Amino acid sequence: MSDEDRTGIPVTSGAPRAPGALVRVRATKWGGRPHWEFDGRWLGADAHGDWVGFPAGTRFARPGHAFTATWDSVSLFPRSGWAAAFNEHHPRGLGVYVDLATVPEWRADASGSTVWTVSYVDLDLDVVEREGAPAFIDDEDEFAEHAVEFGYPPELVARVRADADAVLRAVQRREAPFDGATAAGWLARLA
Repeated sequence: MSDEDRTGIPVTSGAPRAPGALVRVRATKWGGRPHWEFDGRWLGADAHGDWVGFPAGTRFARPGHAFTATWDSVSLFPRSGWAAAFNEHHPRGLGVYVDLATVPEWRADASGSTVWTVSYVDLDLDVVEREGAPAFIDDEDEFAEHAVEFGYPPELVARVRADADAVLRAVQRREAPFDGATAAGWLARLA
């Protein structure tokens, strides 16, 4: 398979090839425990990874909690151990939210149609940036507890910790894709 779609944009092997393809995002917790699920549309890919759009009105659900977004957002699914959401006009000023995770995996549905699933294991740590406040790493206590409780392998703990620190630095330094302009371009495509 080619590493480029019809427009010459590089794509992750196994990811959609046609903008507008329906994507089911399925995040689990360690051990396969259900977490967030929501649907969006594949917008395309760039050097950072695959981008999926979620217009206002998208429903996000996890066991015991659900909400319908009143804002547009795009998510980046890179070939790294994290997944990032970039929000536009979030009611609480949440601009960037990065889940530290396993590397996102893409699968087409059984019919081979335009329905795709991207899945990953959410490994607790998050990098968060709100308007007017410095970025920070969240849920460090949860990560430490779960590492022991669920037996995260030591190499996974070290990798997630290093990834969290690297993503935080990238957000703080405004390095692409956290430079504002990169996500703005994908938000414009969503519109």
